[in-house]
Amino acid sequence: MNQADSGIITALLEKEGYQQASSEEEAGIIMLNTCAVRENAVERIAHYLQHVKGFKRRCPELLVGLTGCIPQYRREELFTDFPVIDFLAGPDTYRVLPALIAEAGEAGRAARLDFNPFETYDGVTQARTQSLTAFVPIMRGCNNMCAFCVVPFTRGRERSHPFGSVLDEVRALAEGGCREITLLGQNVNSYHDPQSGADFSRLLDAVSREAPETRIRFTTSHPKDMSHSLVDTMASRPNICNHLHLPVQSGSTRMLVRMNRGHDIEDYRNKIEHLRERIPGISLSTDLIAGFCGESDADHCQTLELMREVRFDSAFMFYYSVRPGTLAARTMPDDVPEEVKKQRLQEIIDLQNGISAELLCRELGSVVEVLVESESRRSSDQLMGRTGGNRVVVFDRGIYQPGDMVRVMITGSTSATLIGRAAENLH
Repeated sequence: MNQADSGIITALLEKEGYQQASSEEEAGIIMLNTCAVRENAVERIAHYLQHVKGFKRRCPELLVGLTGCIPQYRREELFTDFPVIDFLAGPDTYRVLPALIAEAGEAGRAARLDFNPFETYDGVTQARTQSLTAFVPIMRGCNNMCAFCVVPFTRGRERSHPFGSVLDEVRALAEGGCREITLLGQNVNSYHDPQSGADFSRLLDAVSREAPETRIRFTTSHPKDMSHSLVDTMASRPNICNHLHLPVQSGSTRMLVRMNRGHDIEDYRNKIEHLRERIPGISLSTDLIAGFCGESDADHCQTLELMREVRFDSAFMFYYSVRPGTLAARTMPDDVPEEVKKQRLQEIIDLQNGISAELLCRELGSVVEVLVESESRRSSDQLMGRTGGNRVVVFDRGIYQPGDMVRVMITGSTSATLIGRAAENLH
């Protein structure tokens, strides 16, 4: 979502005559587009602002701005905590950034932190650095009030992009040669077209038909809103990738109630079972939080049990950090010692790494379809791409280039990557 928002910000500024600088040293404006979901993201911004101080000393007229969730969350106190900052813009105020920047340059510090329940940036075409893959927001904000989550306080209430606008953007991307499109929302499953009332399953079906030669992905889904009609759409459309990110957060129903997740663990198990019945071979990823308020050893063991049962392909794994303003921060003591949180997290990571490695090892000898995304980080003689199931594959370059769809024979694996050799070109 931040990547898509950065494209929106860039497009709005370029329309006013700004040009992207090639480096920080050459920039007249440096903006940090920020996330407040986890404390470590906030800490990274603080460290980076220390780094920016050096640029500001060498170029006093340099303007430094924070955009996105952290300024919406922390607000004007950031000016006191980080004197290097000149302006702040929340996620709903990017259209006024040119005026905000001018105000900061002329009169000193400036901030726009208003919520706009109607802002979807409809009509703004993102500036994109490459045309192979694209993120397309279909909604903003979130109406779920998970006890640990700050998103409703930084992104506001849910509002969906018009159905037709989404299709127009998808059509333009496909016609421009985009090979993979990811539909984005804090909870895509609750998409609701403000005009026709169409739900996400209808939108996903229409998007897949609008760009039949383009891979379609989406994220993120909430388990409580994972409908049978959505699963049917995924199963019936060949260009919708057979991968689903479905955050569970904990394997304990008691903890899910405390987290205000709106479903229990049996609901989650049943939906996983239905997904695998309708879409054989689907790959699944999830989010897991260790050490949430009141979590016992038994709760933690239930999370490990769920992981062994479901066998997720991958997971985003964290230990709980208090986010001020959330339901948990207001009503629940952060009573799991940090060393216990870290120990439990390490057990989760170790288990998931083992499961991921086993699942990848099972792919040896198979042939998979890979959309080539880029050169491998380790060598320009190799290429990196992903399968429809979102598995990373590295193989020798040969005659292929980013954008090619390649059949790859899997010859090896690590804990996170498949290794292979090209079998034949598909297109």
